Amino acid sequence: MKLVSFINENNTHIGALKDNYIIPFSSNPDIPKDMLTFLQNGDEFFELAKNLLEYNDKRIPLEDCKLTSPIKRPPKIIAIGLNYQDHLEEIRLLGRDVDDPEVPMIFNKQSTSVCGPYDSIHDPFVSEKLDYEGELAFVIGKKCRHVPKNEAHKVIAGYCVSNDVSVRDWQLRVPTFTIGKSFDTHCPFGPAIVTPDEISDPHNLEIKTEINGVIKQNSNTKNLIFNCFELVEHLSTSFTLEPGDLILTGTPGGVGVAEDRFLKDGDIVKISISELGYIENNVIDEPASTKVY
Repeated sequence: MKLVSFINENNTHIGALKDNYIIPFSSNPDIPKDMLTFLQNGDEFFELAKNLLEYNDKRIPLEDCKLTSPIKRPPKIIAIGLNYQDHLEEIRLLGRDVDDPEVPMIFNKQSTSVCGPYDSIHDPFVSEKLDYEGELAFVIGKKCRHVPKNEAHKVIAGYCVSNDVSVRDWQLRVPTFTIGKSFDTHCPFGPAIVTPDEISDPHNLEIKTEINGVIKQNSNTKNLIFNCFELVEHLSTSFTLEPGDLILTGTPGGVGVAEDRFLKDGDIVKISISELGYIENNVIDEPASTKVY
């Protein structure tokens, strides 16, 4: 299934994307109305949803819907740094002394950074160094701890496209990356959570980032230094993973900071991953309405 959250006729729903239609899960009142609750209840609701796809004829044209972030507030957003060799090399060319990682480099993005797959990204008041990072992400489907990598596929609900938007000066002024990675709107993901049965191999997917139609990143998830299953093993050794947790797996080479070229108002960032679709976000100057106090 391609699980989506969407707005239709001013109401928010969840459902499954099929061709150019959405099958709304609201046809079955037993299925929760939000994605996080759906994931937290596991196999029971997945079976109900599969039955809807097979036997229910209600469908809504995709053009009549607005896709939102699949999960409004993931319990955790965990991101991985320096997880492609070519990205490591370009960082070294910038003068940073980084070794090949023996273990994954982990940091957090705040849940308030979530952004819809086609919503606007804010270029913040406080920086002129806004950057993109196209990434494969995956969503945890089962509460788990101490998961060996050969069992990790069983706890992943699905995969999606993401952008680890980064405010480079805020990211690099301190040893931990969290604040420079967590600005509001700086974690667009989607357009759907694609379940593993819909994907040939999560570790052999083409990933591409375009800025205003020009390809800037072009790689394949087979080039991940630590793959999704290894990341589950590593993370779950330390702490419990929960349904709805979003894991961003790292970006390949080609980021803006390597060219000293940063995003600005009017830019369009499109990130595509084969078999998962694409997200596309326009960049706007941070609006005055974000000042709330």
